[in-house]
Amino acid sequence: MLVMFVGADRTETAINPAQVTFVSSVTDGTRIRFGEGRSVTVIEPIAQVMESLNQALRPHE
Repeated sequence: MLVMFVGADRTETAINPAQVTFVSSVTDGTRIRFGEGRSVTVIEPIAQVMESLNQALRPHE
């Protein structure tokens, strides 16, 4: 399942929560890191990002 966020450049960004390795708060919003040094910065606050990622990873009924 993919999760949609708004990138720092105001474009839509789709994230695969299973590939996320680290999430941190930055001046522009929230930085989401993946393996191999890849990252994306989104404008949503870290609490909203974490809730969305966790929701997508929960087993669906």
